Amino acid sequence: MGLTYQSTGQLTTREIFNANTDNCDYVIALAGNPNTGKSTVFNALTGLRQHTGNWPGKTVQRAEGTYIHKSRRYRLIDLPGTYSLLANSADEEVARDFICFARPDATIVVVDATCLERNLNLALQVMEITDKVIVCVNLIDEARRKKIQLNTAKLSDRLGVPVVATAARSGEGLSRLMDLVDDVAMGRILPKPQPVRYSKEVEEAIAQLEPRVRALVGEDINSRWLTLRLLDCDTRLVRTIENYLNARETAAAVPLAQEGLA
Repeated sequence: MGLTYQSTGQLTTREIFNANTDNCDYVIALAGNPNTGKSTVFNALTGLRQHTGNWPGKTVQRAEGTYIHKSRRYRLIDLPGTYSLLANSADEEVARDFICFARPDATIVVVDATCLERNLNLALQVMEITDKVIVCVNLIDEARRKKIQLNTAKLSDRLGVPVVATAARSGEGLSRLMDLVDDVAMGRILPKPQPVRYSKEVEEAIAQLEPRVRALVGEDINSRWLTLRLLDCDTRLVRTIENYLNARETAAAVPLAQEGLA
């Protein structure tokens, strides 16, 4: 049996978030602070091929749509606009859990070119969860009007992930963005985010706890990030992890049951 969504359990964990993989090749998450033009990026990519609803068990609005690029069909999940992923609100919890447990094939983080420093806080948090990140520096036209110059190549080198400048309202840079998403999803580009380093005491605690966390969750979840959240006493995350592990065990049991019935 090949490594299909069913055999690896990824389909089951995505279904928890209603991330339907039917008729699409890749699932892409779209994250960003409010007022970065994230919705404009979403609308520009998906056009009329989108619909809205609520996240499972939440009153938080959910939007998703599809687009086709290089003969491949992408499902784009527009995550709630948040300033962090520390799960202090329902919006943050939804965004964090989807990136972590639904394991999208790539995550686009939209940042505002006119206030880059503030927006990069979320980008760094996303990169602690997943390597498959593309940073979309949007509103580059506004930055030009304010005489702000950005070196996206240098920023990409510092972050360790692809970076593209866009002006979603006019469509500038969107073709390049789709190319980068395709490269990351297909594995032609393998981002290597620069890790955030903490105080000596925190790093020592991570070193002690992380091996035990990795033994529990395997390679599916970034064990360093999960260790940090446990050190932060994130009890809601613990409950989500339990649901995830149960779903993974159920998915692993399906092929065995099918073999027994054959």
